[in-house]
Amino acid sequence: MSDLFPDDLPSSRPAEEPSTDRPLADRLRPKTLDEVIGQGHIIGPDGTLRRMLASGRLGSLILWGPPGTGKTTVARLLADAVDYRFEQISAIFSGVADLKKVFETARTARRAGQRTLLFVDEIHRFNRAQQDSFLPVMEDGTVVLVGATTENPSFELNAALLSRAQVLTFQSLSRDDLDALARRAEQEIGRALPLNEDARETLISLADGDGRALLGLIEEIDAATGPEDLLDRDGLTRLVQRRAPIYDKAQEGHYNLISALHKTVRGSDPDAALYYFARMLDGGEDPMFLARRLIRMAVEDIGMADPQALPIAVAARDAYHMLGSPEGELALAQVVVYLATAPKSNAVYTAFKAAMSLAKQTGSPMPPMTILNAPTKLMKGQGYGEGYIYDHDTPEGFSGQEYFPEKIGRQDFYQPVERGFEREIQKRLDYFAKLRASKRDG
Repeated sequence: MSDLFPDDLPSSRPAEEPSTDRPLADRLRPKTLDEVIGQGHIIGPDGTLRRMLASGRLGSLILWGPPGTGKTTVARLLADAVDYRFEQISAIFSGVADLKKVFETARTARRAGQRTLLFVDEIHRFNRAQQDSFLPVMEDGTVVLVGATTENPSFELNAALLSRAQVLTFQSLSRDDLDALARRAEQEIGRALPLNEDARETLISLADGDGRALLGLIEEIDAATGPEDLLDRDGLTRLVQRRAPIYDKAQEGHYNLISALHKTVRGSDPDAALYYFARMLDGGEDPMFLARRLIRMAVEDIGMADPQALPIAVAARDAYHMLGSPEGELALAQVVVYLATAPKSNAVYTAFKAAMSLAKQTGSPMPPMTILNAPTKLMKGQGYGEGYIYDHDTPEGFSGQEYFPEKIGRQDFYQPVERGFEREIQKRLDYFAKLRASKRDG
């Protein structure tokens, strides 16, 4: 039993009352910040909150991160650490009248010498006017606001509110974090989970970084199994009525599938691209990761062959932000099809790499004096801007001047392909080259 109940993982079950009737997540709720599993970058020895508490000053905070990562728990423990009143409301169930009552109670407490930490769950659910109502009480010290959100604060919260609070990003619990939480749960229920090694790994994967979800699964397993049971992977998934994740987002499957998605888009196969896109979503991939990769595909593999690819990919990202999941996923799927069926060109990608390589090799040669501004008389006297031709003053709107440093000479990085809009771009470049030659020779 000593291996099952290590000394460094004490049960947090209250000694003064039976706890088996309470949910496991509530029974295991940490009593101090030291008991919190995960979020070491925030609550570890050198974490942001540790430094804040050490300074004796607690400012308003926005806790941003996935569900089940400890945002509510940390907020409550912060109030205990600084001896503030803890007041909790949910933006889903609260309105203006509720906020006024909370603020007035906090003012009364402050007059009595007691400060209030107001925890607002799902703070992004408040509209702009409701968010603005926090500003006066934050500024005069009536409350220290700690808001929790699963949505990107940059898009969901007022700029004025964000400017008065520090954003702390909570991360999904790692495999080791979830394993430690499972062992703590085993202490609490008084037995090892009846899982073989493969089933235990599957349990961790099913939780998908969510500690609360893991504890819920453990309660299901504990209630449905006896002392003689031992579940394998298939038995576990049948018991909890969930399919194991298709891939681990942090491991090989993640990289395999994003590679497959990228190559099927590049290969102009919209059906295969949709398949891999759907597999990644079904496996729990962050849709914003996929949005970022689609934007990259638009500039790397399509580029100027279809200049609309980039703004359409960016628009789909913004649409997902507005709609959320699952409605916004359709916008991303539309971009997958658009990019897969668009004409392909990596000419800009190749040209940029060549230009970057040359820039690193050549250092900082002076541009031609003709294209440098002369903001002072001294610079004008030294020849800055002398001989510059304003392109719009020419009949063709093209002066044909040389713009590269003389040390380097003219370069030819960008080579459009004979596909899509780049066919038109090549015609323009040919026209400019002909004009440049005629002006040089003339």
